[in-house]
Amino acid sequence: MVKTAGEKALAALKTVVIDQGVFKYVLIEVTAEDESGQEVTRHLVRGHQSAEYHADIYDPEEEAIRFQGLDAQCLGGGRIQHDPARKYIKVYGYSLGFGRANHARVVEILQTAYPEDYTFEWSDEGY
Repeated sequence: MVKTAGEKALAALKTVVIDQGVFKYVLIEVTAEDESGQEVTRHLVRGHQSAEYHADIYDPEEEAIRFQGLDAQCLGGGRIQHDPARKYIKVYGYSLGFGRANHARVVEILQTAYPEDYTFEWSDEGY
């Protein structure tokens, strides 16, 4: 099966890019078209301590994704507490601008990027 340029660009994106500590994050849905014109999607998690607002994370990501000819949509956000020394990640809260992301889905995505011995929690509580 031959992959389109969009599918190749989609496959090349890192699924998870997050910092350590406590910070805001966004869940991004990225879409490309396969050779039959059907949509192919991936979910990405991005989170940075330097972000004052969730849009500070999403806007540059969206621009970079669209530059590659892909479509992007923010599915919400929240906060992540990431403690690598304890091998612990907690996902919680919400974004005022984008709404609450599906934290259970975010944890599923994070689990693909971190070792099995990490502990994950999520909660709809908090900001």
